[in-house]
Amino acid sequence: MIYEWRVYEVVPGKMNALHDRFQKITLKFFEKHGIKVVGFWEAIVGTSNTLYYMLAYENMAHREKAWNAFISDPEWIKARQETEKEGPLVQRVTNMLLRSTPYSPIK
Repeated sequence: MIYEWRVYEVVPGKMNALHDRFQKITLKFFEKHGIKVVGFWEAIVGTSNTLYYMLAYENMAHREKAWNAFISDPEWIKARQETEKEGPLVQRVTNMLLRSTPYSPIK
């Protein structure tokens, strides 16, 4: 397995809209394209306009195929545009692809 750690720096005032988009729209597209969600997190203390989440894939080939299908899905593109009529929700995205260590409890 490989894991993708994604960090979204959210436009101030748009966190609730981003949560709504993930809950009501994005998660359905992730499922459709075989992208497994490990979890989502927000800081209790610290920067409040940042959303963290992790995805899991069988391998790099699975990641490339699934992610490319997701980002090019015409229905996703339309839904994303609808949610961003009043401007983008995210101002910066950072991601890392990770593999677990031999002693990690998660493989």
